[in-house]
Amino acid sequence: MSNSSVDECVRASLEGYIQDLRGTEPDGMYNMMVNAVEKPLFEVVMRHTEHNQSKAAQWLGLNRNTLRKKLLEHKLIK
Repeated sequence: MSNSSVDECVRASLEGYIQDLRGTEPDGMYNMMVNAVEKPLFEVVMRHTEHNQSKAAQWLGLNRNTLRKKLLEHKLIK
């Protein structure tokens, strides 16, 4: 899957979301999208790195402490 395919999926989902609102103005879309994408991203990366936080942080281009904070926020670790 290419980056453009991911872009297309996100775009289609957003268009569907806005249509489902039937004229009601959305609120907080940015945070909604970040949360919708972040958690599954971390779940997949953590699984493929066998839960190695240092390796996952490297894959994601994040500082390990930032990754750990995000994993705690999403309740992916305790």
